[in-house]
Amino acid sequence: MSLNTDVAFVQEDKDSGSFSQKPHRSSLRPVPNVQELVRNDPLQVPKRYIRNEEDMPKEADICHHLSSEIPIIDVSLLSKGDNEELRKLDLACKEWGFFVMINHGVETEVMQGIKDAADKFFELPIEEKNFIAVPSAQRQGYGFNQAISEEKILDWSDRILLGLYPYRHRKPEVWPPTPLKEAIEIYGSEVRHVAEELLRSLSLIMGMEKDVLLELHQELAQFLSVAYYPSCSMPDKVLGLTPHSDKASITILMQDDGLTGLQLKHEGKWVPVKPIPNSLVVNVGDAIEIWSNGMYKSIEHRVVTNESKARLSYASFFAPHEDAEIEPFDQMVLNSPESIQIYKKVKYGEYIKEGISKKKFYEKEQIEFAKIGS
Repeated sequence: MSLNTDVAFVQEDKDSGSFSQKPHRSSLRPVPNVQELVRNDPLQVPKRYIRNEEDMPKEADICHHLSSEIPIIDVSLLSKGDNEELRKLDLACKEWGFFVMINHGVETEVMQGIKDAADKFFELPIEEKNFIAVPSAQRQGYGFNQAISEEKILDWSDRILLGLYPYRHRKPEVWPPTPLKEAIEIYGSEVRHVAEELLRSLSLIMGMEKDVLLELHQELAQFLSVAYYPSCSMPDKVLGLTPHSDKASITILMQDDGLTGLQLKHEGKWVPVKPIPNSLVVNVGDAIEIWSNGMYKSIEHRVVTNESKARLSYASFFAPHEDAEIEPFDQMVLNSPESIQIYKKVKYGEYIKEGISKKKFYEKEQIEFAKIGS
């Protein structure tokens, strides 16, 4: 999840349903459209995208052989309360913070429908896509707004970010035209059912009744990011997405088939998450890490680029209501080493705003705010 997505989870303006962060305009520069940069000059990579050498992937730090060890969870078994599959889910959240879901219930036609519609949208001329460009001081829509500081190294990507649920988060004026609009509605609704089932299973493995986590969310906020990662003539110099952990409860990601870009951090190494047809990838977010007293980890992840082909990804973020208070469950504290509580009670909206104000968007910086004694 990026800065733009984090801001969208906080609602301060009750009329507009968005959180308005007033930037210092003197330190900001417009953000170019990466897809247009590549269209105009495939060899051009502006300085604002070039990373320091120490920030770039090194082959010695990438464990390709661990890709096959990322846990695979069968959602159809979870929904039946299968004890073995629940045990696998528990281990996946503890040891990886990432897992792949199969038999999740989202129809192949629905998944392919949003992929086809997104492909058509990103093929449109920039003038047509800009009809739903992100307005000033907002984060929803196509592309990024202008609130990006001059010193920030930019990600090699463009995206659409939309609030889906609850309806008050929606900004109809920045929704894309049909067929993508209809495909998002259908896919968003289907993947929401999967998220609800997953949260019920997480409640069970935390030792609670299955609906506890859903009820604690008050509302299950849902945002969708459709990210476009263009090919890059210098893939060893840029990143499609800066390393970070997600600030929500869970993220459900659909990848392009046959093209690997996502990498997760596991025991200090980076592991490519290879696409499995008709699967969905899940990662634990900061909210679940706090509720679990650190037993389930929100894991750093990043996106790398390639020289030959663009790729798309579809990330659905599910988060608590901004007024929801989150703190470790008693039983998770008791099961922790020496039964010590690591995280304090925080209001979710305050947690997000703290990250914004301190600019703690990347790696695992922000969750330090929720630790006792911070």
